[in-house]
Amino acid sequence: MYSKSNILLFIAYTLFTGLLILSKQYEVQAESVDKQEKAAVVTEHVALERFESLERIISYEILKPRYCIEVSEKDLDTLMRIVEAEAGGEDRTGKLLVANVVINRVRNKKFPNNVTDVVYQKVQNVTQFSPVSNGRIDEVSISEETKEVVYSALRGEDISGGALFFMARKYAVPENVAWFDSQLTYLFSYGGHDFYAR
Repeated sequence: MYSKSNILLFIAYTLFTGLLILSKQYEVQAESVDKQEKAAVVTEHVALERFESLERIISYEILKPRYCIEVSEKDLDTLMRIVEAEAGGEDRTGKLLVANVVINRVRNKKFPNNVTDVVYQKVQNVTQFSPVSNGRIDEVSISEETKEVVYSALRGEDISGGALFFMARKYAVPENVAWFDSQLTYLFSYGGHDFYAR
């Protein structure tokens, strides 16, 4: 009824159609895999960018100095200048004690909350630090030792015993000496200064 050639032609047609359908499925799968690979590459790129961004933030946080108080550039300069002006001729300990007193005041609620305002504070129109009133604070050259001491104090080195005041007794006017001795609690003397708490 069917000739051999018709049967062979039918078989060939069926095989060809099957192969064609199969190849289309492979193309669709290959296209899907290619899209997935592209999506994975894009996702990896975005993830890498996020990681690099996070790494920069973490690196900055690691490199950013951790101080016991908040300080601006102006505060840092002011602290270095007052330490140099008050204790430039003293050893490291004398300088550290002056830095500690300023920092203790910043941390105390009875004083301004930043270094610059503490150093330039006036009470009854009188400055708290003589180098501010006589202008010496603006004339000093800051030594490397003073810089090192200030950074150390800002990182938390404190040997002051909570001192909030100091005075150079031999240079102070008698009324100031009398006020220090009657109104404050004497802690200790070091170098040219007497240190007090309230």
